[in-house]
Amino acid sequence: MIVTCGSASAPIAGQSINGDRVVIAELDDGVVLAVIDGLGHGSDADEAARAAANAIQEDPSAPVEQLVERCHARLRGTRGCVMTLARFAATDQMTWVGVGNVEAVLVRAPEAPGCDEALATRGGIIGYRLPRLVSHTLVVARGDTLALASDGIRHGFRIALTATAEPQELADRILSGWSTGHDDACVLVARYLGAAA
Repeated sequence: MIVTCGSASAPIAGQSINGDRVVIAELDDGVVLAVIDGLGHGSDADEAARAAANAIQEDPSAPVEQLVERCHARLRGTRGCVMTLARFAATDQMTWVGVGNVEAVLVRAPEAPGCDEALATRGGIIGYRLPRLVSHTLVVARGDTLALASDGIRHGFRIALTATAEPQELADRILSGWSTGHDDACVLVARYLGAAA
């Protein structure tokens, strides 16, 4: 795999089911990553998030917009979800798209060119009202770190993303330090290893 990943999640207090979900789908030439937030919490949110995850994993090689459109078709009649999805390719590129409030930041490696990036997602609900999808493609370098977080994680977690810590340590740190406690919470951290990895 061309990335190394870590994830952490927790349901809202008083619940045993988490309606937020991570997808990591390896491809021959890259990897697809997503954080899915089923609307609300409990079993209905979990049902929607699971349906979206299954739709992505069915054929993750499709373009990112098509993956979201497939999720939208499969989630009709469910509570729906919001999602941010990213594909890292072995050509040193990352393409991402988001619907709703799953926050995404790309933190550049200290020696890498370019500046940190944040994804501007589009308002909407997958399964109910899908906006016009606009994906963005960036050049990435070895050591760049992507974090995707559901709205159970407070804004500002970007300061936790240090180049010296492993992705799992970063995910655990973000969940423990930035969880709101008022919603399901989920974070996925991925570090790009480079095309030769």
